[in-house]
Amino acid sequence: MLTILGFAMIATFLALIMTKKMSPIAALVLIPALFSVAVGKGAHLGDYVIDGVSSLAPTAAMLMFAIVYFGVMIDVGLFDPVVRGILRFCKADPMRVVVGTAVLAAIVSLDGDGSTTFMITVSAMYPLYKRLGMSLVVMTGVAAMANGVMNTVPWGGPTARAATALKLDAADIFVPMIPALLVGLLGVLGLAYLLGLRERRRLGALRLDGESVETKETVLVGAGAGAGGGGLEKRPVAGGGGADDVDDGGDGGDGGDDDRDLLKGLDPNRPTLRPRLYWFNALLTGTLITAMILELLPIPVLFLLGAALALSVNYPRLPDQKARIAAHADNVLNVSGMVFAAAVFTGVLQGTGMVDHMAGWLVDTVPEGLGPHMALVTGVLSLPLTYFMSNDGFYFGVLPVLAEAGAAHGVTPLEMARASLVGQPLHMSSPLVPAVYVLVGMARVEFGDHTRFVVKWAALTCLLILAAGILFGTI
Repeated sequence: MLTILGFAMIATFLALIMTKKMSPIAALVLIPALFSVAVGKGAHLGDYVIDGVSSLAPTAAMLMFAIVYFGVMIDVGLFDPVVRGILRFCKADPMRVVVGTAVLAAIVSLDGDGSTTFMITVSAMYPLYKRLGMSLVVMTGVAAMANGVMNTVPWGGPTARAATALKLDAADIFVPMIPALLVGLLGVLGLAYLLGLRERRRLGALRLDGESVETKETVLVGAGAGAGGGGLEKRPVAGGGGADDVDDGGDGGDGGDDDRDLLKGLDPNRPTLRPRLYWFNALLTGTLITAMILELLPIPVLFLLGAALALSVNYPRLPDQKARIAAHADNVLNVSGMVFAAAVFTGVLQGTGMVDHMAGWLVDTVPEGLGPHMALVTGVLSLPLTYFMSNDGFYFGVLPVLAEAGAAHGVTPLEMARASLVGQPLHMSSPLVPAVYVLVGMARVEFGDHTRFVVKWAALTCLLILAAGILFGTI
């Protein structure tokens, strides 16, 4: 019964947010609360929620101070050269813009933190997508998939969890998987190229403000400096498609004052710039990322210290510090609120025992004849399991059970561990991953729209990695 109710709860949640009948925060809180009562555990709801909040509180704290830190870095102009470099490559070509999104997300993902990746990627690419009228779910989908592939680096989390759960060396798991993961990354880049071509056909050849293509980056970086400035000029191309070519729920139109405010965030004349402190901020950010990789301190502590130092050095006056915090308060509140709402969902799933029954049922349904192919089974199961539960739940709760079943048929723990990494491109868009709310929140995309768009492509990327792993003999 708990198995059925667990799947029913997840299906209800996804259906409501994808059809936009409820907001994600409301659905994350109310749906599990109702199902907790349905399984006869309503009296324990408070305990489940407190347990869930306690487990996610460090993540919420990390996101709060990370948003403030990187928001300040954007304000002071640290990432302006990155934006200009991407814009020089992208110009006004939608295909280059989408490919540039994938490349940027993949590179920044090397820090091992999804929230950081999404904040930098969206901050750099959002103004360009808005000005060209491109679908924003293409941006969020491509960024999430690129980050999902790169999330498998040993310091990113899943590989370390698999190594810990099966008592293996993380390098022995990750290094042989590199060719398969590169195939997956090439798949994401190929998909970005195709989606970019589709956007190009929909929009035609674009120019901004009548400028030549070579000067677009200047116009875009300065967007928002004047209200109503910067019109969009569209010229059809041969074979160009209509607007119905791409309709994935993205918002490509005028976003109003909110969008102009974000565009102003890259205004080269904004008063928040601190060009004389550029190298200090670059060194501070590099030190922070290095400390995260080396795990010198817990990540929430690092971002707390980093945010305090960045504010104090760049804005010594108290009113200026308050103004910068207020400027990013909306993002902080939206993301942290979503994390605590997700804590209700995960708390009920785990507290009622639903997640354990669901995992046990999936393991029990594996036919006996598939025993020698448990690595393949694990790779396939990693897609739904890492989407519907946390990485901790999968790697520490389910993977050891699967590995034991595989060992009985001669499948090594290393093969099982590598196969367990396959589902990460899909996992990064799970409603239980706090970083995804940073992505959709900063991009002003509905979570349901993002989900509808990305699930099919992310699942395809996962299967591509699995196939490459089998072909190369690592799974």
